Amino acid sequence: MHKARPTMEPVQTPLAHIAQRWTPDPRTVRRAALSAVVMTVVIIVTGGAVRLTGSGLGCDTWPKCTDDSLFATPEQGMHGAIEFGNRMLTYVLSAAVGWAIVAARAAKPRRRSLTRLGWAQFWIVLSNAIVGGITVWAGLNPWTVAGHFLLANALLTVAVLTWHRTGEGDGAPRPRVPRPVLRLGWAIVLVSGLLVVLGTAVTGAGKHAGDSSDVPRMPWDWVDAARLHSASAWAVCALALAMWLVLRVVDAPDDIRARARDLLVVLLVQGGLGYVQYFTGVPELLVGVHMLGSALMWIVVLRLLLSLRERPGVDAAAETAEPVAGAPADPELSRA
Repeated sequence: MHKARPTMEPVQTPLAHIAQRWTPDPRTVRRAALSAVVMTVVIIVTGGAVRLTGSGLGCDTWPKCTDDSLFATPEQGMHGAIEFGNRMLTYVLSAAVGWAIVAARAAKPRRRSLTRLGWAQFWIVLSNAIVGGITVWAGLNPWTVAGHFLLANALLTVAVLTWHRTGEGDGAPRPRVPRPVLRLGWAIVLVSGLLVVLGTAVTGAGKHAGDSSDVPRMPWDWVDAARLHSASAWAVCALALAMWLVLRVVDAPDDIRARARDLLVVLLVQGGLGYVQYFTGVPELLVGVHMLGSALMWIVVLRLLLSLRERPGVDAAAETAEPVAGAPADPELSRA
């Protein structure tokens, strides 16, 4: 008799090993994705607190806090503790993103799109940690500070998309509103993104540079930047009001109209805060609240856009799809 030839079993990755032995329910997957959204907002706000308390160079190097210590030292005082504390929160954020990846990978049936979105969050966190280190090495150069903030918003974008996708299927997206309304939704996203970018121009040229030392600023007057930022905010408000009215005209579903209403409320509060802080000398507390409002506004904008289309399960999509061979996909839907 011939002996059977030895075979080697395929080596499982840790994620595959977990997925083989554990199946989270949909609520767990959704909560895991939401935890990444929450921690991203927290890191944005605490990052702002570092700048607003003048603690940007509380740890004067990276990845260590000093040349000789990984941790903040008593000699660095409150500023060192604040900066080091924000760095430690990055690990909490990483844990939340990791939890979202594990839950997405273990979900049954397997959804590769969710896993990819989770890993996209991981790479953004890693990239932004490096940009944060470069920001410290560059002495809080306003351009790297702005890039650090915008990457955090990119992370928030992917985290919100992941959270939303946990509540829908993987079928082809299909509209819930007429195409002109969908285009209006994209216009709100684009102008809101411009609003966030212009906000970094105000920050980069204005007060609260992040440290008590002489930190360079962006080469324009911050008042002019604030006025341009305000103009873009009014543009977002006009588009949001138009969306709210149009949704009533086309008799859109109640949940979409509710999100349009939420956007108007957030914009009203955020705009009021912006004007109050401008006319009161940009106090630190109001700036911090305004940064929180910026993150919440971006979440509401994204959720409004995502509510304009739906993705059924793959089986349901196949059953309801129209049998039109070679019909082109709607690019405006596929982007969402």
